[in-house]
Formats: sequence, structure tokens, C-alpha cells
Amino acid sequence: MTQHPPPGHASAALAEADRLMTVCNACRYCEGLCAVFPAMELRRSFPDGDLAYLANLCHACGACYVDCQFAPPHEFQVNVPRTFAEVRAESWRRYAWPAALRPVFDRNGLWIALIAAVGVALFVAGFVAWNDTAVLFGRHSGPGAFYRLMPHDAMVVVFGAAFGYAILALALGLRAFWRDIGEPAASLAEPRSLWQAVKDAATLRYLDGGGVGCYRTDERPDDNRRLYHHVTFYGFLLCFAATSVATVYHYGFGRIAPYPWWDLPVVLGTLGGIGLLIGPAGLLAAKWTRDPALADTPRFGMDTAFLAMLFLTSLTGLALLLLRATPAMGMLLALHLGVVFAFFLTMPYGRFVHGLYRFAALVRYARERRRLAEAEPGST
Repeated sequence: MTQHPPPGHASAALAEADRLMTVCNACRYCEGLCAVFPAMELRRSFPDGDLAYLANLCHACGACYVDCQFAPPHEFQVNVPRTFAEVRAESWRRYAWPAALRPVFDRNGLWIALIAAVGVALFVAGFVAWNDTAVLFGRHSGPGAFYRLMPHDAMVVVFGAAFGYAILALALGLRAFWRDIGEPAASLAEPRSLWQAVKDAATLRYLDGGGVGCYRTDERPDDNRRLYHHVTFYGFLLCFAATSVATVYHYGFGRIAPYPWWDLPVVLGTLGGIGLLIGPAGLLAAKWTRDPALADTPRFGMDTAFLAMLFLTSLTGLALLLLRATPAMGMLLALHLGVVFAFFLTMPYGRFVHGLYRFAALVRYARERRRLAEAEPGST
């Protein structure tokens, strides 16, 4: 039997989010916990675009569920974190580009990513071995050692294309989200709102449960989830900085990788790599201790795929760094390239997009809050 979406909404999750926001708007007990409830109070109705905005503004700390007098087993069955988790995942799918790849969100993202990584690694290793097995298992050192297995220009073309595709798909998805929540493109670059969103995102301001932290299965809050998010985020930035510096070295100064241990790209990459081991591992552990009542369990595979790929990218990269002067370098390079390629391809179709949509939601919230302050009597 075909199921039809509830009247006025595109899905049952959106209809449920509308019901919950109507209840919460009447209660307003949780208005001091995070940005969601003050943003909610500015509205009297909740179209799908606004619900997608509120859901991506939610940081899933769980405080509103623990504090709510209408949470299960109350007959109102108010569970904002889980419902918003479902709406968030639906929004990522709805705005994904191209539309033909949206069903990827419905499948086990972890297995898709792992199969892609192993497939590319086997292809690279097989291609090198087909031409010269001694090159794959030989000992290489000095500038250009990596490029004896795969030419630099080939790496740039293949991985540049994959990265470019990921950026294009992410940008078009973000544009669709921004349009759907009713914002003009220019407001996404409004300096004051953008700067406030940068500060809120950099400090994870709304991931503290109103000051006590995030909740676990035992309803005892802690700040671990926020800490691991920070380690992951800044580890990622350090790795991106390492790649950027290496690019400047190569094209600006003619210095060819691999670089010595003390050089800036290696130092930045090592620190970032350690962060991308600790952060994702901590976040995966936090998922296992999270109250199942708050989680969107059917999409657990999609959630873990992004963290697993970050962890594997770091693990293979650090292993390659440690063993780059040994005969294991060839296979480790192939494996690392496979993981990186799979990470790029799956970026627009997994949890990576939540960072972009959440940042956009923070920009809109900062803009709404500033306009509200300017409209108050006595404001300048």
C-alpha cells in the first residue's frame, strides 16, 4: 500500500516536527537551552523549509528531552532531538545533488565508502604492479618517491577531479537548502551575521546543553562530545593546512614531496592526523553511549561512515608517514589514496554535509537575532 505524506508536509517526520514545535511554542520552558527555541518563538507556523532550518540548527545535545515535562511516556510524546535528527537526514537527502544519487542516503554509507576505498586502492596497486612489481614493493626515498608509483600529474587530475566534484555537489546542495528556508543568497555573506556564525561554530556554542553538556544513556551529562567535535574539526583544518602548504611548496618553490619530519607540511599533517584519530574515535564511542531514544537509528550507518572515513584517512596517512622509506610504502600509498578518493566521493552524500547546513542555519539565526535586537525600542 502506497503511503502518502501528511497534508501540508513532504514527510511524516516533518509533520511530527510541526506538531512538536507547536507544543513547544506554547510551553517555552526550554528557550534558554540553545538557539532552536528562540528561533522557534519567532514563528507561528512551520513550513517545511523552516523545519529544515530549525532541525539543522539543533546540535542534538538532548537537554530539551531530559528537561521536557511532555516527553515520553507523557501522551504528548515530545521528543525533539530524535524527530529533528530524522528531519536533518531527510533534508540532506532532499537537497543532495545530483538528484539521482539521493538514494545513497538510504543505504549503508559505511559499506559504500569502504568498498569504494578498497576498490580504488586495489586498482592503483594493480596498475603499478602490472607495469613493474619491483616499483610497488621497492624501497623509495627522497624527493619524488611517491611519484615513482603514480605520477604527480595523474594524482592531481584524478584527485583534483574527485575533490572538485565534491565541492560542486556540496555547493549546489547548500544553495538548495538556503533557497528552501527562504533566504536570499546575499544574506549568506552578510559580514556581521557571518562573523557571529563563525564564532558560534568555532566554539560549538550550542553543544553544551544549556551549560551542563550532552546527555548519555544514564542521563548524566558531560562535555566529551563537544571536546571530540573540537578535536575532529581542528584536526581536519590542520590536515587541510598541511595540504595547502605542500601545494605552495610544490608549485611556488619547486620543493617536491615527501618532506622531512621537521618541515611544516609534515608537522601540520601529523598534528591534524592525531586529531583525526582521537576525535572520530571519541565521537563513535559517544554514539554507543547515547540514549537510543534520542537517535535516528535507521541512519546509523550513514552517520558512522563519515567518522570512519576520517579515521581511516588519518590512520593510513600516519602509517604512510612512518613507513614511507620501507618496502611497505607502495601498498600503503595505494590504500591511502583509495581512502582519500572514497572520502571525496562520499562527502556530499553523508554526514559531512551537516557541518555546512548547520553553519548556514547559524548564519540565519545570527541574522534573525540581530534584526530582532535592532527592532526593539531603544536599540541603535
